[in-house]
Amino acid sequence: MIDWPSLLKIGIALFAIVNPIGSVPVFISATSGWSHQERARTAKTAAFTVFIVLTISAFIGDQVLDFFGVSIPSFQVGGGILLMLIAISMMHAKQSAAHQTLEERDSLAEKEVIAIVPLSIPLLAGPGSISNMIIAAQQNSSVAGHLSLTIPIFVVALIIWLVLTLAVVIANKLGKIGINIVTRIMGLILAAMSVEFIAHGLSGLFPKLFA
Repeated sequence: MIDWPSLLKIGIALFAIVNPIGSVPVFISATSGWSHQERARTAKTAAFTVFIVLTISAFIGDQVLDFFGVSIPSFQVGGGILLMLIAISMMHAKQSAAHQTLEERDSLAEKEVIAIVPLSIPLLAGPGSISNMIIAAQQNSSVAGHLSLTIPIFVVALIIWLVLTLAVVIANKLGKIGINIVTRIMGLILAAMSVEFIAHGLSGLFPKLFA
């Protein structure tokens, strides 16, 4: 049976981390001078890439952790701290360095690969969203649970496609202040959820302290 409340919670966290509205200015800047058809194709490719990356993370991310000998509680604490850093940056309406580095930002000039790098990876499907899906997969460890995670991933990918397709319209309607407000709200939600991730991880690492 699908745990809809849990999937809703996962979807909200994923949406907050990915923050497609906050990526609108980057998308418009990177596709400056492009035709509507070129932008639409880029938006579709970016959304599909995010879906594939996050789905793979949900299905085999835990196996990658096992390969490196990293425990789930440790990853929850580390992932929670990373999400908190992203959240703090978002609440200051800044693009977090956890999403993209200066070198990756400079690569925006290479428009032939803009849909995948850096727009999809790491701007949208970055370390934060990947960490979130690995943690969610551990909390839904059954095969049905893993399959159900494709639902929030698909919904978020669909929202990414819609937002980027309508990027010019959204930017004109919201303006810089509006985009900053949305980013701050998403950052606050993400901060609260990162605290929960860290708390779960610490209880797993130090069970006697939380008994």
